[in-house]
Amino acid sequence: MAFGQFEVHAGDFKEGKNHQFVPKKFLVKSKLIMNRKGKLFRETILTDQIEAIEIASEESVKRLGGTVGWGVAGAVLLGPVGLLAGLLGGGRGSDITFVCKLQDGRKFMATAKSKDYKELSAAVFK
Repeated sequence: MAFGQFEVHAGDFKEGKNHQFVPKKFLVKSKLIMNRKGKLFRETILTDQIEAIEIASEESVKRLGGTVGWGVAGAVLLGPVGLLAGLLGGGRGSDITFVCKLQDGRKFMATAKSKDYKELSAAVFK
C-alpha cells in the first residue's frame, strides 16, 4: 500500500511532515492520517469528510483567516514562480501547496508531491 507523505504548514493540525495520504485499495476508502495538535495519537480522516481542496493561491490563503500568517502567505506567492522555474529547468516531479477544508470546519495548508495531490483531489471528487 503506497503512502503519500505531505507536510502541514499551518491550520488545525500539527505542523510537520508526518502526515499521510493513503489512496483507495480494493474496498478500503482513501483517507488521510493526520497528527493532531497537542495529541499523542493520530486521526484518520476519510476523503468523504473533505469539503474542499484547492491549490494554494493568495486568495485561498486569505480565506483561511487568522490561521495562516503573512509569512506563509508570502511563501505561497513565491510557490508558483518556483514551480515554473522547476518546470523550465527540466526538473522531474514537483511539490504542490494546497488548502484543505474539512466538513467539520477544520482546515490546513500543506505541501505534497504533485502525484499525491492529484490522487487526493481525485479521491475527493469521486
